[in-house]
Amino acid sequence: MANSFSKEERVAFEDILEGFQDLLVLSRHVNIYNTDQTMMARTNDTIWRPQPYIAQSQNSTPGTPVTYQNMTQLSVPATLGFSQTVPWTMTTLDLRDALQEGRLGESAKQKLASDINVAIMNTAAAQGTLVVPVATAAGDYDDVALCDSIMNEQGVPDYDRFLGLSSRDYNGLAGNLSQASRSFGNAKSDRAYERSYVGMVAGFDTYKFDYANRIAVAAGGVTTIDTTGAQAQYVPQATSTAVGGQINVDNRYQSVVVSNTAGIVAGDCFTIDGIEAVHHITKVSTGRLKTFRVISVTNGTTMVISPPIISATAPATDAELQYKNVELVSAAGAAPLNWLNTGASAINVFWQRDALEILPGRYAVPSDAGTAVMRATTDQGVELVMQKFYDIDSMVIKYRLDTLFGVVNKQPEMSGVLLFNQP
Repeated sequence: MANSFSKEERVAFEDILEGFQDLLVLSRHVNIYNTDQTMMARTNDTIWRPQPYIAQSQNSTPGTPVTYQNMTQLSVPATLGFSQTVPWTMTTLDLRDALQEGRLGESAKQKLASDINVAIMNTAAAQGTLVVPVATAAGDYDDVALCDSIMNEQGVPDYDRFLGLSSRDYNGLAGNLSQASRSFGNAKSDRAYERSYVGMVAGFDTYKFDYANRIAVAAGGVTTIDTTGAQAQYVPQATSTAVGGQINVDNRYQSVVVSNTAGIVAGDCFTIDGIEAVHHITKVSTGRLKTFRVISVTNGTTMVISPPIISATAPATDAELQYKNVELVSAAGAAPLNWLNTGASAINVFWQRDALEILPGRYAVPSDAGTAVMRATTDQGVELVMQKFYDIDSMVIKYRLDTLFGVVNKQPEMSGVLLFNQP
């Protein structure tokens, strides 16, 4: 073969893979779905992943007929949308320093791992619909407990919960734990003081991010929405009929008409007067307004929000009853939107493992086309491909490290954002 890896380069690649796996902090705390790569190539790298069923029960007495329901399976599109590479070159003069190649490989590994972590964080930050605004800076157990409460009230499973905090907010919580007024047998307080360590709080495994998205102050002003008709009665459906036949429907989003969209941007958080959240299983109102996110702005009066407003107002379909997520306490022709991001702040994300999913992909790189190829897979299924090519004319060696993956938020109502400093 014209190009091949030396023994030292193979050892270095194994070290890169090991370090790459250690850096994938977030991918260890979301679901992994390994796809059939042949099928993905034939479907434009998109697969529809099912959301959890939510069943409805009814009273039953022997000898009395029951009403058989139609079960609706909802699904969301997941795409292998991230094709990341770190390419670099080295001359035969550079290679005289054996450490140079290793350092470049280390930096490539670090960047690709960061790309995966950031993709997961961005998806959670942009699409998580459970919004917890806190008026003050971080620094109290009760702040995290609010995330626990909003999840519990809406029926999100109470296991495998995670919270990613910006560095300043994480340290604020750690500072609270280190105070003498807190007593955990001193062990937790000591770690908080010595290492800015928080650990598990209110049922969440907490992690410190050295990078975090930010949210600006909502500039939407006075905005209203009509909740007397179809806009408050979204009907979930598995498929719809189009020109080409039946197509799948993504029920995470709803297009709504409001009084105006001036100043509104994707990511804004809000509640609507008269629309309360319900427990997803029991369908009992929580007594608190449902939180929503702006996904995109279409025009001057139309925007896309998440989640859809499923009030199951009679007469309701089986699908509406199964996936009801709000109680329409009072309908109004001009119900006000209440903006929740009233202060600029870092976006701290929290989620239940089943909400987020990463889809590892695979490149079909030929190994007999004159380029040296090494590939390996992490425990999470994420593949790294390293290639090397030597150009005899320029005496330059080309290297590249590649990974292919996708990220999907299958259930935005099982993930959310914690915002501090919201006056």
